[in-house]
Amino acid sequence: MMKRRLILNVVALTPKLLKSGSMPRLAKLSEKLGMQSVTPDLPAVTASMQAKFLTGQPASVHGAVGNGWYFRDLAEVWFWRQSANLLQAPTLFERWKEQNPASKTAQIFWWWNLPSRADISVTPRPTYWANGNKGPDIHTHPTTLRRRLTRRLGQFPLFQFWGPGANIKSTRWIVDATLDVLKEDRPGLTLAYLPHLDYDLQRFGPNSTQAARAAQELDVEVGRLLDDPATKDLEITVLSEYGITEVNSAILPNLALREAGWLSIHPAENGAILDPGNSRAFAVCDHQCAHVYVQRASDIPQVVQLLQDLDGVESVYTKADYAKINLDHPRSGEIFVVSRKDRWFAYPYWGAKDTPPDFARTVDIHQKPGYDPCELFLDSEKWAIKLRVAMKILAKKLGFRTLLDVIPLNTDLVKGSHGRLPDHPDEGPVHIGAPLP
Repeated sequence: MMKRRLILNVVALTPKLLKSGSMPRLAKLSEKLGMQSVTPDLPAVTASMQAKFLTGQPASVHGAVGNGWYFRDLAEVWFWRQSANLLQAPTLFERWKEQNPASKTAQIFWWWNLPSRADISVTPRPTYWANGNKGPDIHTHPTTLRRRLTRRLGQFPLFQFWGPGANIKSTRWIVDATLDVLKEDRPGLTLAYLPHLDYDLQRFGPNSTQAARAAQELDVEVGRLLDDPATKDLEITVLSEYGITEVNSAILPNLALREAGWLSIHPAENGAILDPGNSRAFAVCDHQCAHVYVQRASDIPQVVQLLQDLDGVESVYTKADYAKINLDHPRSGEIFVVSRKDRWFAYPYWGAKDTPPDFARTVDIHQKPGYDPCELFLDSEKWAIKLRVAMKILAKKLGFRTLLDVIPLNTDLVKGSHGRLPDHPDEGPVHIGAPLP
């Protein structure tokens, strides 16, 4: 008889956290089911690692070479694309259906989920109104599931899922949604994504008191999930994509490329906009890794030298090295760089004489040509920042167009990052329980 499965992606869970005493329920589960440390792929970031879990293949096969990459045919950098059609390998959902044709599958907040290859899917999808406002919402398949979850659980707390307000409320909502699907739809295979550790570990570092509190909060939600009758007869697997390590400052490869004359910008009315199609070289920064795209092969040796000279860069790879790090895929840049353990790559590309783009101080994961963890903070240098936020939100609700430019540009605020391979297994991801199907 088929055993129903629940696979929990507990982001940033590490052996070190399990040993800390802050997560008794997950620690007990790891003792019961068995735990092993995992060596992630490069880059150890959300979209790449979830693609690895879903397909069982490296980035050289599945094609998700980062959270975003340069789409050469469009001459645009796109981050956080959700379509499973971008994955260039079959997923575990197809494998499950081959073995269990009558069994439903469910994908709840895992990435590569719009559309998904599962029968049931739930994922965040904000409403972008024509007047410029952004509202919280989810996308589901089938569509009736959206109405059911919203009616029973309330509106998904999007602004607690990412941004300065990110907190346990979003993970709690996802746990409730997972339990609802398990009870009502009874899928044979369910994947659920619990993001809470990602927030304060990046804000304050993995060794902070805030990180310990976040671990405790997450453990309570996992315990609530495990204690519910809906999960009593399920085979449980818990895994994580990466571990977060302490960092103290950022590396700015794009600024160096700009100052060297390799990177071009468009001086738009709303500030300096990266012009990748007319840049001889630019970096797509993604936590502790970056793909560097170089138009002319003859320029590569000079760009390699520039990157090697940047303080904080640990490794510089070219295409000749890509087979050994499983990044030999057309979507990869001509150069791939990895930071030291205590550093990370920040995307800003504008210099002192440029006007920063207006989106730089906003939460805007789609316009920024790189990952920006500063979106987890409010700009404390602005007077009465929380009052300003409240007034801007009120103005939006009253129908006025206003810019929520409340995010700092100070990269020194970020105290945790990931992406490189861990120096010690205790700082890397884990796998608890049975192998993936």
